[in-house]
Amino acid sequence: MPQKEKRMFIDMVGRLSWETQLHLDERHHHFHINKIIIIAISIILMILAAVNVYYVAVLYQDLNGIVDNMDSMHSNMQQVSRRMMHITDNVKEFEIYMRRMDNIVESTGTMAAMMPSIASSVGQMDEDVATMDADMDKMAAGMRHIDQRFKHMTQGVTVMRHHVREISRPMGAMNPFMP
Repeated sequence: MPQKEKRMFIDMVGRLSWETQLHLDERHHHFHINKIIIIAISIILMILAAVNVYYVAVLYQDLNGIVDNMDSMHSNMQQVSRRMMHITDNVKEFEIYMRRMDNIVESTGTMAAMMPSIASSVGQMDEDVATMDADMDKMAAGMRHIDQRFKHMTQGVTVMRHHVREISRPMGAMNPFMP
C-alpha cells in the first residue's frame, strides 16, 4: 500500500503541477492581451489628444478673428454714428431754414395783393411750405431716432466684443502648448 500511496501522491503532484502550469500559461496569455489593448487605447488617446489640441488651436484663431471683426465693426459703427450725427445736424439746420420761410410767405402775400395773377400760386406755395415744414420735423425726429439706434448698436457691439474677449482669454493661455 505505501507504493500505491506514493503513486497517488506523485500523480496528484503531477496533476497539480500541470494545472498550475496551465493556469500560468492562461494568465500570461491574458496579460499579453491586456497589454496589447492598453497600448492600442493609449495610441488612440494620444491621437485624440493631438486632434483636440489642433481643434483648440483652430478655435483660438477663430476667436481671435471674431474679436478682430468685432473691433472693426465697433470702429465702423462709431464712424456711421458720427456720420448720422452730422446728417441730424444738417437736418436741424434745414429745419431752421424752413422756419425762416414764414417771412417769405408773408412777403409773398403782399406780392399777391400787388399781383393778383400770381396770388393762387403763392397760396399753393404757402401750403407746400407748411407741408415741407411738417415733413422736415418728421425727418429730424426720424434722424434722431436713427442716431439713437446706431448708438444702441455701437453699445451692443462693444458688449459683444467684451464677451468674445472674455471667451477667448482662456484660449490664449494654451498658446504655449499649441503648434
